[in-house]
Amino acid sequence: MTDGAPGVLALVDDGPGPAWTVAAGHARLDPRVPLRGSARFRVGSITKTMIATVVLQLVGEGTLRLDDSVERWLPGLVPNGAAITVRQLLNHTSGIFNYTDDPAFLGDLFTDPTQIRSPQSLVAVATAHPPLFPPGAGWSYSNTNYILAGLIIQAATGHSPQRELNRRIFTPLGLRGTSFPVTDRGINGYHAYGYLLPGNPFLPTSQPVDVTTLINPSWAWTAGAVISTAADLARFYGALLGGRLLSPALLAQMETTVPINPVFGYGLGLYSTRTVCGTVWGHNGSVPGYNSVALNSRDGKRHMVLMISTEPDAQTGPLLDLTQGTAICQMLGQDVDIAAAPTTAGAPQPAGDLSLLR
Repeated sequence: MTDGAPGVLALVDDGPGPAWTVAAGHARLDPRVPLRGSARFRVGSITKTMIATVVLQLVGEGTLRLDDSVERWLPGLVPNGAAITVRQLLNHTSGIFNYTDDPAFLGDLFTDPTQIRSPQSLVAVATAHPPLFPPGAGWSYSNTNYILAGLIIQAATGHSPQRELNRRIFTPLGLRGTSFPVTDRGINGYHAYGYLLPGNPFLPTSQPVDVTTLINPSWAWTAGAVISTAADLARFYGALLGGRLLSPALLAQMETTVPINPVFGYGLGLYSTRTVCGTVWGHNGSVPGYNSVALNSRDGKRHMVLMISTEPDAQTGPLLDLTQGTAICQMLGQDVDIAAAPTTAGAPQPAGDLSLLR
């Protein structure tokens, strides 16, 4: 992708043969380091699928229930928490305000990016705003929902979400390139550096700005702080959709979606979208300097992962959509000219301004 993104990589696994991975551009601009397919990226809200998986495992173990109230696990933290269920957190029907939509929070984030922010402080930003709608009466993507889900994991297990992700997902699946940093701004090992380009909404700049370690990841926590690789994401979704992490009944709950528009539905940390080549399942993720999407066949045998080391803009966005649509069709074993059929080639954007964390 030569029209702006410092680096881009794609993994496509069409099932019958081995997956192939291609990378172009640079992992780092100064000094210049080539981008390879094994690079680690911040994957933003793809974290949500992992957090939802942990919650559903706890449901399967009888530790909690999807219909438990937020008040049951986090007493006094959320106004009207007795009327909001765990399920409504996971499928974004709680009505709780999205803390990353708060202008003052965003201003503070870039004024003091190294500050460690507690999950409770993030929730407080959200609950200072009135609910968007009564619980269950609508749908609105809210990162606050998954901060609360992380706190519920902590309350139900007595352990940090980091520990639960490690022991339930990362270690059993051998995801050696995947981690969940809580307060460490660095990225260990070979990784893509993330950049903000001129015209970005966060920092005024006339040239690419390296933001790889600018912001303490505590601001995203269980809504979007995971670091991973394309191969690890394909392995994770393969295990999840293939039934190796959840029982059939719980996976069916995860795949029960709230219809958002005629082609897009959001389940429990997992969305489905209908494309010109078929329906795919997964999630996308974006944090300053990084954008990723991981989409899969429903049986978890076919995968597409696309990662770029910047925020899509007017130049990179259309190219990203075209690349994504082409990769989806290749993953599903179809030869379709996406440019000639630009209908629902890629996953649509969930409602709301998700440019900071999705």
